[in-house]
Amino acid sequence: MTALAVGGGTPVRTTSFPSWPVYDADDEKALLDVLHSGRWFLADRVEEFERVFAAYQDAQYGVSISSGTTALQVALEALGVGAGDEVIVPSYTFVATASAVATVGSVPVFVDVDPETYNIDPASVEAAVTESTRAVIAVHLAGQPADLDALGKLTAKRGIALIEDSAQAHGAAWKGRKVGAVGDLGTFSFQASKNLNAGEGGFITTDDEELANRAWSLHNCGRAREGAWYEHPLVGANYRITEFQAGLLLNQILRLDDQMATRSLNGELLTSLLSQIDGVEPLRVDPRVTRHAYHLYVIRYDADSFGGAPRDRFIEALEAEGIPCSSGYRPLYGEPAFAASFRDYPFETAYFDGKPDYARFSCPVTERICADEAVWLTQNLLLGTEQDTRDIAAAISKIREHAGQLK
Repeated sequence: MTALAVGGGTPVRTTSFPSWPVYDADDEKALLDVLHSGRWFLADRVEEFERVFAAYQDAQYGVSISSGTTALQVALEALGVGAGDEVIVPSYTFVATASAVATVGSVPVFVDVDPETYNIDPASVEAAVTESTRAVIAVHLAGQPADLDALGKLTAKRGIALIEDSAQAHGAAWKGRKVGAVGDLGTFSFQASKNLNAGEGGFITTDDEELANRAWSLHNCGRAREGAWYEHPLVGANYRITEFQAGLLLNQILRLDDQMATRSLNGELLTSLLSQIDGVEPLRVDPRVTRHAYHLYVIRYDADSFGGAPRDRFIEALEAEGIPCSSGYRPLYGEPAFAASFRDYPFETAYFDGKPDYARFSCPVTERICADEAVWLTQNLLLGTEQDTRDIAAAISKIREHAGQLK
């Protein structure tokens, strides 16, 4: 009988997947060009990248910024969101989506996600809106755009702002338009794991000139674009990126479309292969998504189809077969940071009918996802060959066939 690798058998795969980041001599030259220019601060490359990336995302204006986290923070500040305000965020996302809200003195209100896409659930958003709600942050999880039709209609009707957290969705599109250009503001991350990266960095997109100017001022010490160097109409901070990061990003973006095409081809192949295996189901792709970024490939695991073996045992077995994977996030409202941050909050808010109390949250879909269901594959696994992708499916099929060995 064929033994699973987790039990001492031969793994399906013994070679590594494509490494990340991808770089070459042109990236080295881009950095050296900045070095030798002697202009490492607010020179030509930052401005050029702002034009290039804003246009790439179908937005009129763009501001380069120090990280995806600070991009969210500055976006909220540009909208005037502050102390005592509520901001609705998904409960299944990276901590920065909610911590940026807390950083500006506002209260994150967590809502559940769609069980088939893992993106923020518009019905849950609508149920959470109060007179204190100032904004909704829609995360385009794993690279798939959230339901921007429903969210846009809802926020417009209620007179609240829509921020697109596009940290995982560079180049993704909803009904033919790139994300980050549909809501009031979009934010991006260029952190090392992201599909477009410079180690660190972030970006804000918008079609609103006033919001763009406010964001630029807030990230650059409160200066005005057309003002004197020591003129500060706003209280801002220093969230600028360097010319080195901008120079690297200008070169990295040249290969982004080709990488996206490879990920899409392999992602669609993997979906087709997994459809033949009971107990594993990829996230549903909304038909209005015209381009998926595939920052993650997420599988929904069903323990009953694997003899009752828990999700974490399946992950252990899949890794033993040579397929790197993980279980992903925890429910954000359970993080001690939020209870601690709001223990002495000086304002009462409408959602809580008093002081914020994160013990009251329960998002059952998110809790099931985190405890039992989600299996993540990172984007670099989809940058390989067709055979690489077939190996992923073969490893899962092998585990399914010999699921009895997982106990």
